[in-house]
Amino acid sequence: MKITSVRATWVHVPIPEAQQHLSDFGRISSFDATIVRIETACGLVGYGEAKEEVGSSGNNHGLTALINHKFAPILIGEDPRDINRLWEVLYNGVRDHYALRDGHVFPILGRRGITVSAISGIDMALWDLLGKSLGAPVWRLLGGRKAERMPAYASGGWADAAGIGRQLTDYVARGGFKAVKMRVGVIDGAVRNSVARVKAAREALGPDIGLMCDAHGTYTVADAKQFCRLVEDYDLTWFEEPVTGDDKRGLAEVRASTSVPIAVGESEFTRFDFLDIAQRGGADIFQPDLAICGGISEAMRIGTIASAFNLRLAPHLWTGALAFAAGLHVTAACPAGYILEYSLGANPLLHELAREKFTVQDGMIEIPDRPGLGVTVDEGFVQRYSVPFPV
Repeated sequence: MKITSVRATWVHVPIPEAQQHLSDFGRISSFDATIVRIETACGLVGYGEAKEEVGSSGNNHGLTALINHKFAPILIGEDPRDINRLWEVLYNGVRDHYALRDGHVFPILGRRGITVSAISGIDMALWDLLGKSLGAPVWRLLGGRKAERMPAYASGGWADAAGIGRQLTDYVARGGFKAVKMRVGVIDGAVRNSVARVKAAREALGPDIGLMCDAHGTYTVADAKQFCRLVEDYDLTWFEEPVTGDDKRGLAEVRASTSVPIAVGESEFTRFDFLDIAQRGGADIFQPDLAICGGISEAMRIGTIASAFNLRLAPHLWTGALAFAAGLHVTAACPAGYILEYSLGANPLLHELAREKFTVQDGMIEIPDRPGLGVTVDEGFVQRYSVPFPV
């Protein structure tokens, strides 16, 4: 079983204007990802997904080129089942032999950013291949699933104070969700405006629906602490990304100042970033994005850190179908796995990339028992929305 080809494709899917939303990232007019396809000599094909930016848009030229022109030649001829070894080879570069021999990392200088994003998509495809070769779902290979279904929360919430209650209650009705997430932060201007929207949301939802807030890292420490103080009475499930991911000290300061649980991690790379957050006391919930953080392999290591620090794992799943499926498997297999994010913004890569559908019923999503990631990629969809790439 040898790898014969590795191909990355940037998929750029326009979103109809009527379905676009505005956030601090601007108007979201497309959904973009790099789809990784790895084929073996025996005919098996595995798929993965990598992201150039945390948001749904991004210019993926650099990420796609990195996979096709740097990592693909390294992987050709390798056994795709050697997932741990191949992860170390890609992460450590020309010093991989030291890492494999001595048992600690010798990472390349570009050990963050699109390098790790590229590894994420490749790692995901390798796990997909391993599962298909054994006729087993990835969660089985990770040690088994905790349950056949996992809870999900509806993620969106951009409406103003007059409309946010109606928007979120509509989310609840659409899938029987028991929890919803809304956006706050710089998009609202003053902190008091975000607080007014949270108040309106809680009044509309009542006391029994979980409510999360996501600031996308746009607050200063002072603003985040003020926000937490003013929403203490609204029983937030968590406050997500209160400050920039570059300010770990400030993150810990915010968490120490409030009883509101703090969730972070969608813009972090590898277990080392998450270990730093845990040791600083910066979070209650870890949210790795499997298309960014290092793939399934690294997400499980991150989950182990969460478990060791008695934290919870709730992956960032504003993704396409492949990374979403990977998140399902990891959340179901990890002891710290908690809840799944389900995007209610326009997300064609979640709903159209795969032939299978991820259906929410009574706020729960089934953990599939199909081999690999359990996703059948529509190659026609990939080709239809692929961005031409110079050789």
